[in-house]
Amino acid sequence: MAFIVGENCIKCKYTDCVEVCPVDCFYEGPNFLVIHPDECIDCALCEPECPANAIFSEDEVPEDQQEFIELNAELAEVWPNITEKKDSLPDAEEWDGKEGKLEMLER
Repeated sequence: MAFIVGENCIKCKYTDCVEVCPVDCFYEGPNFLVIHPDECIDCALCEPECPANAIFSEDEVPEDQQEFIELNAELAEVWPNITEKKDSLPDAEEWDGKEGKLEMLER
């Protein structure tokens, strides 16, 4: 079972989670991070590090975010790997907690 990144990461992209991942399974897009499900070892270290509470165990993904399971797998195949913490997006705090951000995902 892998962990996935959900909707609240969109337009926030905090990277605290990346820093604690022992297997470097995070991948970075313009305004969102994803976890590669085949590389995640289910260690759960990333989940408490996310300031936006956007990381879920695959079996605990909220019903309204189920599509993010497939989205993480798909985008992890095309986005570059990220292994070090970076600054969050400039207006991350303003976007944290807002709903309906999927349409703002930049691929």
